[in-house]
Amino acid sequence: MAVALLSIGTELTRGEILNTNAAWLAAELTAAGFTVSESTTVDDDVDHIAAAVRQLASAHRLVIATGGLGPTTDDLTPLAAARATGTDLVRDDSTLLAIRRRVESRGKTMNAGHEKQAEVPSGSEILPNSSGTAPGFGIHLGESTVFFLPGVPREMKSMFTEQVLPRVRPAAPNNTFQVRLRTYGLPESALGELLKGVEEAYPGITLGYRVHYPEVDVKVHAHAATHSMAHELALRATAEVRERLGTAVYGEGDDAFPEMVGRSVRARGWRLAVSESCTGGLISHLLTSYPASDYLVGAAVTYANSAKTRLLGVAEDTLRGHGAVSAEVAAEMAQGVRRLCEVDVGISVTGIAGPTGGTATKPVGLCYWAVSHPGGLVVRDRVFSGDREEVQLGAAYAVLDLLRRIAGNLPER
Repeated sequence: MAVALLSIGTELTRGEILNTNAAWLAAELTAAGFTVSESTTVDDDVDHIAAAVRQLASAHRLVIATGGLGPTTDDLTPLAAARATGTDLVRDDSTLLAIRRRVESRGKTMNAGHEKQAEVPSGSEILPNSSGTAPGFGIHLGESTVFFLPGVPREMKSMFTEQVLPRVRPAAPNNTFQVRLRTYGLPESALGELLKGVEEAYPGITLGYRVHYPEVDVKVHAHAATHSMAHELALRATAEVRERLGTAVYGEGDDAFPEMVGRSVRARGWRLAVSESCTGGLISHLLTSYPASDYLVGAAVTYANSAKTRLLGVAEDTLRGHGAVSAEVAAEMAQGVRRLCEVDVGISVTGIAGPTGGTATKPVGLCYWAVSHPGGLVVRDRVFSGDREEVQLGAAYAVLDLLRRIAGNLPER
């Protein structure tokens, strides 16, 4: 069954925020066996929303809309849905009671905005919101069912999983299966070259790529007569893809790169310390976005040369002779933080993140990183392209990937 997505919000049409809801919903619906054939975004205008709802419902049996269910004056989706169906807005007493209980449980007082969230088109099916105040609702428009969910990603995700998916899953053809491989270290073009011929070798397989710097997801999508046949086909093709891509594949599904790096360190029984300059704490943030207290001992952001010397013991002669952005300083930083924190492994990075500070011999984007570990010391360098954020993220991933490979006894690309 083909599904349409409708994203509502002026902040989306103006480009003020990224539309992550549509991407997440498309992935979840695809995994459930649906085909997302259209995705539309409209601003917070009643007529525009109503017209989009009618148009999508006329061409699809299932439409999922997000956004515009909040308490403010620009949250107009319920009114637009009522206009699309030719009904009136009504206040749902059970929803109002649920909102009141949630608001008062937080020590707050109900206001007109909260009461507004209890208004839905007459005849709607209410979808309870376990993560917030605004309920979702479903309506029937011709042969189509349209579900309206909040725009807040956390609320939208829980409502889709708890309320929408159980209602629509029986309508899925249930003859597809998808595996999402997580990769780092190879650009999309190189991945495509390595995977040439896979689709021809496995009829029913379609490969897809999603770039989110500095990673690329490779999606192995199988279509067959039954779900079990699609599952088996996807697994066979995935094995081929893994073999071709080798250690560029670091995980699958919801695996996250920093988390997998942590697993590699943990598996060796190592304790880790981090020293950063140009990344300004980004490496530490990435690692501690997941539980890390059992292996990560400490971190130091030594931006100034004086901090590198006082905290990490980087020699002043090394800084004068080679400069802060050098292989020699990266090595001493890694060794210094390892010594300072009395750990098995110390990692470091130093570089020029830009947009200023580069020279003819040391351009913007030049970074050095090092790993000091029980087996020795490894130092690497690269000139990263992009803006300041991309250089920092690229450098952070590079040192974490080197750590992953050393901990896992994996070859470097």
